[in-house]
Amino acid sequence: MDPQRRSALLSTKLAVLVRDHVGPSDDVVAGTIGGGAGLMREGVAWVLAEEMPARYLGPAMAWARQQGAIDLHLLAETDAGLLARRAQHFQNPPHVWEVRERELIPATPEPLPEATVIDPRTVPLMEVIAAAGATPVVEHGVLTGEVYGLEMCRAIIDPHLDVVRLEVGVGAHDREAFTLMNGDVPTTEALGKVVAVVRRHRAPNADPHPLNRLVPERALRHRLVQAPSLIGLASLSEAPPPLPRHGVKERWPAVAVGADVEGRATVVVCSTGVDLDVVPFATDARREGERLIIAVPPRDAHPVTAFLASRLRHPAELVTVPDS
Repeated sequence: MDPQRRSALLSTKLAVLVRDHVGPSDDVVAGTIGGGAGLMREGVAWVLAEEMPARYLGPAMAWARQQGAIDLHLLAETDAGLLARRAQHFQNPPHVWEVRERELIPATPEPLPEATVIDPRTVPLMEVIAAAGATPVVEHGVLTGEVYGLEMCRAIIDPHLDVVRLEVGVGAHDREAFTLMNGDVPTTEALGKVVAVVRRHRAPNADPHPLNRLVPERALRHRLVQAPSLIGLASLSEAPPPLPRHGVKERWPAVAVGADVEGRATVVVCSTGVDLDVVPFATDARREGERLIIAVPPRDAHPVTAFLASRLRHPAELVTVPDS
């Protein structure tokens, strides 16, 4: 559909939902917000999340701030429970509504899913990955090997044969091709050759290459794990994101946990580019009493991110990481 026509339809949909919910008003001004629709009504912002609603709380709050709104109502057909969970961590929290046809239902915060335990049959592959020079990383029960934050191998349980294999490559197609050539568990030498290639292209100050443009936020996390003092911490290690990623190349904030020089438990969420939803995302990564740091390159320390971090009931710190 033509983008302008789609935007107009979403604006009409939002206007009808709000009118049916709170009645007509003469003080309504439609606005423009990417991936959805927004309107101002009597000083209050109403936003409809259409594209990727799970990542829409931050953009909606940023838009409401830009409009000078005194309050925010966020509407979504899916992921309303997730949005409500994240919204409750903010001062004057946004009101989240689940859209059911033409009715708005107050969203109930849903709990985070329980952690998935790694299959013990894949644990011995950690030594294989480490021996080849990669970093073993476990996220949501899945063992992978990373080089400067880029996944280059993954432990798989074949659902048909019920056997363990280590698939090597960046992405599913690369892994399939490597498995055909090297078998289910490649030798350390074969795996090491792949690690060496990835390491050469992912290293700091390497020449531009497709491999060093992928998941830069995870490269930033790797750098901080190696040198936590860059952001004033005493220790840091990789940690899974609150929810599993959908693919190796998906842009998603990277999480690490550690302690500061005073021993206080600290969560670090690494982001690159201007991700308006990194602060709401980070609320799922922190537990009560933990210090929360949003780590970004200097060029990405956007005022909106700082504003959202300050709006948390327990504010987060926006910290810039010096360029390497």
